[in-house]
Amino acid sequence: MNITIFHRRAWLTLFVGLGVAGSQAQSDTSTEAAPASDDGVQRITLVGGNYDFEPEHIVVRAGVPVELQARRRPGLTPHNLVIRSIPMGLDIEASLTTEPTTIRFTPRVPGRVEFYCDKRLLFLSSHRDRGMVGVLEVVE
Repeated sequence: MNITIFHRRAWLTLFVGLGVAGSQAQSDTSTEAAPASDDGVQRITLVGGNYDFEPEHIVVRAGVPVELQARRRPGLTPHNLVIRSIPMGLDIEASLTTEPTTIRFTPRVPGRVEFYCDKRLLFLSSHRDRGMVGVLEVVE
């Protein structure tokens, strides 16, 4: 009887621990808000590689110019950055190199749009399918 109670407690501890770890993993995503500098431009740095972006969530203001410095981590795998939203006035596709590329745009309206890498190696899933996705959030 005591062994059964011990096993139930062990399983309960394991499940509770996994639940806590899962909720922490979801909250660990990186968000970066881009404050406007003295010249009125929102500046932010985006780094891609290893099938992810850092930060994964970018927040900017509508109607304010954005200057995005985008690059990839060193390595042989090619990556790019795609951001497309007709309502926001965004149609961006840029190759990422280890040197920063400056991408300038001004989002027109609030909303959310995914940014992603659409590269893929022959016979493998696209980088987007492997998790190389982030969110650009445009606020008032």
